[in-house]
Amino acid sequence: MDQFDWKQLLNPEFYILLELGGIKIGLYVVLFIVFAETGLLAGFFLPGDSLLFLCGIYSEALMKEFSTGSDFLNVTFLAASISVMGILGNMLGYWFGSKSGTYLYKREDSFFFKKKYLFQSKDFFEKYGGKAVVFARFLPIFRTFAPVIAGIVAMDKKKFMFYNILGSILWSYVMIFAGHYLHKLFLSQFNIDLTHYIEFIVIGIVLVTTIPVLMKLLKKKA
Repeated sequence: MDQFDWKQLLNPEFYILLELGGIKIGLYVVLFIVFAETGLLAGFFLPGDSLLFLCGIYSEALMKEFSTGSDFLNVTFLAASISVMGILGNMLGYWFGSKSGTYLYKREDSFFFKKKYLFQSKDFFEKYGGKAVVFARFLPIFRTFAPVIAGIVAMDKKKFMFYNILGSILWSYVMIFAGHYLHKLFLSQFNIDLTHYIEFIVIGIVLVTTIPVLMKLLKKKA
């Protein structure tokens, strides 16, 4: 039996290909992670964007037990399932913010919670308003706290749900379809299997999604 390496927890491929007693549970783990990113305030260390991109690449394996026989429908249903979990996670985050928002500002920092991210997300939300719920979906850290901030500032529930649904659908479909069809394109046109370059893909996506965050922080300090 291979020795478990804790570094695997930062590797999106680990979750997708995870097995328990010989049963593939990757799909269920992915759905839980998407929910946990916002619903359980644990998103700052979970591999969100890169996870969805890789879900597109590994969509056939993820949807094996629920295959429709159509490649397009499988990817569509996968993206739809993930978007639903994203919507539910945001709803829980909003509820938590509306019920105990003041508690978060007094809470001490821990491994799962960093107060500074809360304040940064609040500034981001105040700058972009309701659209922040959509924008935050594509930005690590911010997507974790955006629905909480919406709850704290008592954003209109109907308005929040509109942006919540829109953002979750855009995020899941863009990332998953991009991963799925770029993988097919590179394989058919250039004979390049993207599954052999997972580490580079993950690093690339992390850089692309975190650079806007870092630029914002640097401007704020300047």
